[in-house]
Amino acid sequence: MRLRSSRIVEIVKTLAITALLYLGIQATVSPRVVDGQSMEPTLHNQEWIMLDKVSYMFHAPQRGDVIVFKYPFNPTQDYIKRIIGVPGDHVVVGNGHVYVNGQQLSERYIAAAPNYTDSVTVPQGFLYVLGDNRDNSSDSHVWGLLPRANVEGRAMFSYWPIPDLTFLHQPSYVGLSHS
Repeated sequence: MRLRSSRIVEIVKTLAITALLYLGIQATVSPRVVDGQSMEPTLHNQEWIMLDKVSYMFHAPQRGDVIVFKYPFNPTQDYIKRIIGVPGDHVVVGNGHVYVNGQQLSERYIAAAPNYTDSVTVPQGFLYVLGDNRDNSSDSHVWGLLPRANVEGRAMFSYWPIPDLTFLHQPSYVGLSHS
């Protein structure tokens, strides 16, 4: 009888540890599937990414981060876009380029130059986000600024399909051009 209760205690301990690990992982990272072409050529339709859900607890979102967020006009929909402007930034889109605080962005990752104009100063509590497929993206140039509270996390890397494996967080990924 003692051996049987010892086994039950071990099973309960194992289940509790497994549940804690599962909940801990779910609270920190989450797999997501890209839906649509708005982030091409960086990310493709049906590509799987891993979302970091905790780093923004320790630092603010940064220009160039690829993020997943609740679409402001339908919070049941998740969108994925790149942060272009953070609070205090003046963003201008024109002449096929994006400028932040008067400096042209060096955007090696976009599908094609944007064929639209926009100008906004980003207030506290908001972000300016664009898809990498500039002319085929529902983003800040269409529906306005993104409330910071809608951000679910930062996309760390794409992992499926394997040939498209890409690390998305690179400190120099979005930079101001020196020209």
